[in-house]
Amino acid sequence: MNATLLLAGALPPGLVSFLPFVVIIAVFYLLLIRPNQNKQKKWQQMLNELKPGDKVTTTGGIRGTILSLKEDAIQLRVPPDNIKLEVVKSAIASVTTEEVGK
Repeated sequence: MNATLLLAGALPPGLVSFLPFVVIIAVFYLLLIRPNQNKQKKWQQMLNELKPGDKVTTTGGIRGTILSLKEDAIQLRVPPDNIKLEVVKSAIASVTTEEVGK
């Protein structure tokens, strides 16, 4: 009991009341911000590694094969009628390994 009183008396009153906010901010960073940064880095790396012939899925759910790459756009061939679509790179959600059109 005396040790607690001595410790409480040794710390400045402003620091003790500020400590919970620091802990909340640290937990918020570790649980929300940091994982999102890692996910963003992986997605950006995936976009940089795209090449013609890759099978991709867009954010709208369209699956196709990359025909050509431009600075900020990608031309896709979409089965079953081999329609050619041009989408922005940021619309690519993932590279798929399964057979497109099945």
